[in-house]
Amino acid sequence: MESAKNNLQLIDTSSEVSNQEKAFLIQGTDKIPICAENTSKYSLSFRYLSRRHHNQSAEPVSLLLKNNGDSVELGPCHILSDSNLDGSGGRLVFTNAVYDFEGLLGKNKILKLQAPFHDLPGVLARKNSIKPSFKEYTANLTYDLNVYKNLFDEMDSQYGQEQEDVRKYVQRAIINSEGEAFKCFLDDKLNELQHIVVDYSREEHQHHGFYFRKQLWNFILCSSLIARTNLKPRGYAGDSEMMRMIYFNDYLGNSTFSKLMHKHAVEHPAAQSVRNRIELIAELLRKDRIRSGLLPQEKMKVLSVGCGPALELQEVLKSPADCENYHFTLLDQDSLALSEATALINEIENKFNHKVSADYLECSVRTMIFGSKLHQKMGQFHFIYSMGLFDYLAASVAKAVLKNLYRLLVPGGKMAIGNFHVMNPSKYYMEYWCDWVLYQRTEEEFKALLKNNLSADVSILFEKTGSQMFLNIKKPADI
Repeated sequence: MESAKNNLQLIDTSSEVSNQEKAFLIQGTDKIPICAENTSKYSLSFRYLSRRHHNQSAEPVSLLLKNNGDSVELGPCHILSDSNLDGSGGRLVFTNAVYDFEGLLGKNKILKLQAPFHDLPGVLARKNSIKPSFKEYTANLTYDLNVYKNLFDEMDSQYGQEQEDVRKYVQRAIINSEGEAFKCFLDDKLNELQHIVVDYSREEHQHHGFYFRKQLWNFILCSSLIARTNLKPRGYAGDSEMMRMIYFNDYLGNSTFSKLMHKHAVEHPAAQSVRNRIELIAELLRKDRIRSGLLPQEKMKVLSVGCGPALELQEVLKSPADCENYHFTLLDQDSLALSEATALINEIENKFNHKVSADYLECSVRTMIFGSKLHQKMGQFHFIYSMGLFDYLAASVAKAVLKNLYRLLVPGGKMAIGNFHVMNPSKYYMEYWCDWVLYQRTEEEFKALLKNNLSADVSILFEKTGSQMFLNIKKPADI
């Protein structure tokens, strides 16, 4: 983190004692001005602004903050010595109610570490609304998973002292035998879950999913994929690292049980559909390039919306000649995803020793809705596709985004827009285990997103599992 002196709004960085002072230590009637030097999340290194320092006694002090005429006093605090300040200051820590100094100084927000406990009675009471049949299902599943985990962990301990190559073969044998039976067990339990919850309301799904994940949390953390969808380190499920796990489709984990939990998730129909859609988009791009009527030296202009790591480009660009055929514009709101897409393009260029024509746009959905004259800023495209973005968009938002994307098509241009279908067989796996809730639509609901564009030629395509569908849209050539 940058020095608090660079971020500070509540604490004055001036070295002078004046009416601009904004932070003070309070002990009794003493009011001693201070200035922040730097901060960690739960401690503040400061220096005194006056020659009359605090007496450094063990007695707690309070921290008084002033901003725009408002004052807030927080404490109690304790002053620790700080060798970097040579007695001209110290390090401040809260001793009772613990506040986040980064929030205080960087964001002007009073964030209390213990705040979640204020909601504890309500959280604990949620279990009272859980249906008895669901409680019984969850309790039985927890017991069964504990039995399986203990068995697999015991097996791991039995061969743990073998050399690495032997351990790999032994574990593979266990996975191929008992592991396959365990994955069948998980399939059966998911089918049972579906029968129990299929008629629940949206609110009941939310309550029961929350209860389920609290009960199964230790098992959720065993799967690299399921843990990430729950923890959401980038703020949302379905980030580019999760996509990589699905594309990789292998056994990940530190134990046999963890590897099986992860592998079961990444080979379920929804995950397979994510891999299938790469092939589908690549095939559509290749066919449309041939049918486009573009001259051999002309590049087909392609826009990928919510591009993620753009792994589908590996299926599109398979030769130096392919690299000459396209100009890609890769758009995503996640800068890390764009960095990964850039790295992939670099790999392809190195592989074929040939330049790939590509632009990268960090752009939010809000910009896609409210950005004025997008076609002037982005140009127009022969082909636009989005594989996963619309799963996260409510109907009103999806309509607005789709309308603006349609405007970016050249006459005769095409779009392929993906969305999970309501009959996705992994729906409750994603919602209950993964805390991955999407807008899953019927064909009619999906087509309705374009109902005002009556001139468009619209059809529905499905990838091989039937979990995901694509709006296949063609703009008339005479517009």
